[in-house]
Amino acid sequence: MRLGFKFASKSNTFFTHSSLPPAFPPSFPYFPSLSKNFTFSGKKKLSLWVQRVGYKTETQLSDKMESGNPTEQLIRNLYPPIEPYSTGFLKVSDVHTIYWEQSGNPDGHPVVFLHGGPGGGTSPSNRRFFDPEFYRIILFDQRGAGKSTPHACLENNTTWDLIDDIEKLREHLKIPEWQVFGGSWGSTLALAYSESHPDKVTGLVLRGIFLLRKKEIDWFYEGGAAAIYPDAWEPFRDLIPEKERESFITAYHRRLNSEDLEIQYAAARAWTKWEMMTAHLLPNDENIKRGDDDYFSLAFARIENHYFVNKGFFPSDSFLLDNVDKIRHINTTIVQGRYDVCCPMMSAWDLHKAFPEADFKVVPNAGHSANEPGIAAELVAANEKLKSLAKKNKP
Repeated sequence: MRLGFKFASKSNTFFTHSSLPPAFPPSFPYFPSLSKNFTFSGKKKLSLWVQRVGYKTETQLSDKMESGNPTEQLIRNLYPPIEPYSTGFLKVSDVHTIYWEQSGNPDGHPVVFLHGGPGGGTSPSNRRFFDPEFYRIILFDQRGAGKSTPHACLENNTTWDLIDDIEKLREHLKIPEWQVFGGSWGSTLALAYSESHPDKVTGLVLRGIFLLRKKEIDWFYEGGAAAIYPDAWEPFRDLIPEKERESFITAYHRRLNSEDLEIQYAAARAWTKWEMMTAHLLPNDENIKRGDDDYFSLAFARIENHYFVNKGFFPSDSFLLDNVDKIRHINTTIVQGRYDVCCPMMSAWDLHKAFPEADFKVVPNAGHSANEPGIAAELVAANEKLKSLAKKNKP
């Protein structure tokens, strides 16, 4: 008799008797004659066993297994706010200078945080996904974003420039290799960087997958997502005259690059509010208000639009998927909100199918934002799992 179970977090893995925690009984009470060479199946039976040995949920059991230590449960709560122990600016070209900071443990395991947008910049809350006693946490603002200068600048601003900047920062900080963490556009850049420099990446955590394919851009900026958020879509749509609505990306590109700064600001506010109003499963007023900040909106909208008009500067639509083989060996977790409207789950699913070795976590009650509770919990847990592996592999 052969029975089997699969954890949602390990969609491609069956756990056999020998891989289960020691508390797992040699013979399950309902099937006393089972041999040791079985796999265990059935959600109801698993739940009964989970309760019998003292785990409150199957998620807790899965977390213990994934940590590599049956007695250690993965932490899922954000860490307390911390301040950087060092900050600086790095001149990466004749035009651009990028802001960087380090927090956590100066002698810890290095991790680099890649922010979204592009053009979104970093914020202090980004540090909280990482254990500050274990991790050396590096944040930086990409070209034209946040504290980097010149602000909202599109000159010499491409994906490949950003990849070069990441390498320049790594070398500047004298880091041989590091863990890479990125969400939304940050997941795009994390994949592109890792595929370009796989020998420099110790682990990957990816959230809200964005592969920058035409169908993803069309979904969000050419009317697809309007079916779910018609009220948020109309102000974005109505800024553009009907005769120019054949391509909203192109129409906004004209305005965001206008010689009239007020036209740029108006377009930037409309562009940014559209994304902020759709980024959470439930409306987040604080996030929506960012669309009223002209300084933030100008960089966010101009740089995003610049990259999308240029198709991410990738040579083909499926470039990131086509090069997954280069990173297949890297321990990776993909976290995706089921109801993500900005970066719908089709992209995470396509990456999961191309990269089944990666852990795939679908948060059933979340949208796009990393700050939604369920997504934040999975991101922290993913970092905790990589922390456990790094400790285990440390000489």
